[in-house]
Amino acid sequence: MQKPEYEPTRAERLEQALRRAFSPTLLAVADESARHIGHAGARPEGETHYSVALVSEAFRGQSRVARHRAVHDVVAQEFGQGLHALALTLRTPEEHASVQGSATID
Repeated sequence: MQKPEYEPTRAERLEQALRRAFSPTLLAVADESARHIGHAGARPEGETHYSVALVSEAFRGQSRVARHRAVHDVVAQEFGQGLHALALTLRTPEEHASVQGSATID
């Protein structure tokens, strides 16, 4: 009998794809699906709503819109497989350092 293969969670897949694409100095991926139960796009099995905080040199010189587009391009496959919403906080290391005194990175 063959052992079932481990299937990574959506959060793990998002993190892996974002690490490969952006080599972040900071990356936090949070599943916020439970906060959206009953809302549009929410599914009983979850894994539909995520927040991502990402700090990377790759964002240097990019507008906020360009950063969001770059991240969405990297994770586009997940949107085709049930991901409904992705809240993004995207900064360069310098931008992050300037707000680091705050309690959170968003």
